[in-house]
Amino acid sequence: MAEGREAVEATASAPVFVTSSRDRVARSILDHGPSSAADLAERLGLTQAAVRRHLDALTAAGLVTSREQKVYGHRGRGRPARVFLLTDSGRSTFYQAYDQLAADALSFLAEAVGGGEKGKEALAAFARARLARDAERYAGSMDDCADTPTKARALAGALSQDGYAATVRSAPLGEQLCQHHCPVAHIAEQFPQFCEAETEVFSQLLGTHVQRLATIAHGDGVCTTFVPRASQPAGCTQERQGAETAETTQLTETTTRSTDTRTTDDAAASGRNPA
Repeated sequence: MAEGREAVEATASAPVFVTSSRDRVARSILDHGPSSAADLAERLGLTQAAVRRHLDALTAAGLVTSREQKVYGHRGRGRPARVFLLTDSGRSTFYQAYDQLAADALSFLAEAVGGGEKGKEALAAFARARLARDAERYAGSMDDCADTPTKARALAGALSQDGYAATVRSAPLGEQLCQHHCPVAHIAEQFPQFCEAETEVFSQLLGTHVQRLATIAHGDGVCTTFVPRASQPAGCTQERQGAETAETTQLTETTTRSTDTRTTDDAAASGRNPA
């Protein structure tokens, strides 16, 4: 089969479209298990050199790893062949049913408590509990007494570490917190309680009411949350005023001691009694 030719392969669960030789190499490992470069070349009709180039690229991307081939019984001379297998990241690039499993579990939870409003309340409670754990981590990277833009940027950084690719941009009267990716978009599309709980968490962390303008789950390109500029909490203002007063007092005392020391030194140098 010529290199670069498009091929379509199907699994028992869903069709998978393979459009490049590199994809075909990964797919062949998935279908046949740990494979040597020679095995892959024979299966795919490619040269071993071409297969090794694809394997090097897949390995560099963290999608494939290698190990020595296990030999059962007597092993001949020479070094054992190396075989290549997919990593967890490599497997995740193929069809997964995790979203459907999660959706089925949540639907079962809602029905188990009676469905209707009770089911919605149960889902909302689950969403809040799940996001509360994230909120605790995010709070650790935020300063409660910082201004709104600083808080929003800190929250965006924490969200990005969890895969949300978040940024902040200035807007009239506030900031816009943008999430360019949502790892749970398919679930949030079916269960809006997750978006609602996330909005509540943002409001708590930022110390102001926020407004969700758009979500990926509803078909928008970016999740966008408007964060109005909020006045600094009274406790923070008093705390900072106290800190500034203490710093001024300390500076005054230091200056006074320095002046007294210079006066004593000057008097001693001139032979006079400083008293």
